[in-house]
Amino acid sequence: MTATETTLADRIDAVLPQTQCGKCGYAGCRPYAEAISSGDADINQCQPGGANGIRLLADLLGVAAKPLNPAFGVERLRLVALINEAECIGCTKCLPPCPTDAILGAAKHMHTVITELCTGCELCVAPCPMNCIAMVPAGNTDWTPEDASRARLRYQARNRRLARLEAEKAERQLRQKQMLAKLRSAKKTA
Repeated sequence: MTATETTLADRIDAVLPQTQCGKCGYAGCRPYAEAISSGDADINQCQPGGANGIRLLADLLGVAAKPLNPAFGVERLRLVALINEAECIGCTKCLPPCPTDAILGAAKHMHTVITELCTGCELCVAPCPMNCIAMVPAGNTDWTPEDASRARLRYQARNRRLARLEAEKAERQLRQKQMLAKLRSAKKTA
């Protein structure tokens, strides 16, 4: 396969909403796309995609559309996270789970959600010890392909940033280990 060829999983992933919510039972939209492609998942597991998303998947795969499997949620209006800033203690527990870095905040300071970047995944809600994050109806209830594309790009950028930070941390730890070994070696020869 050449770099420009797209796989079935690529084409499936392209029609998914890119909320990265995991409600389908997979760790994000790409793993769900791969599971559909391999026959390990059904097309009706994406709650954020709803009936329209199921129809798009059915059309792409040449199969009949079916209703959203209730085991994976019920169709509803698009939601976004809203932090009650008066109750936020700045614990930062909502930051790591956000797949698109849509929450802005620092330790011991109030946090806020950048609504335009929020995919409505709800992953920030459970870790909040103050229960100050609510899911509210989005101003724009339609999740467009452009929204999905932007969310995918932000998710990929976040993953690259996290990988870079992890590599930098590993490099620092290696340098520290080498420095300690050098010091111990010098101490033994002294």
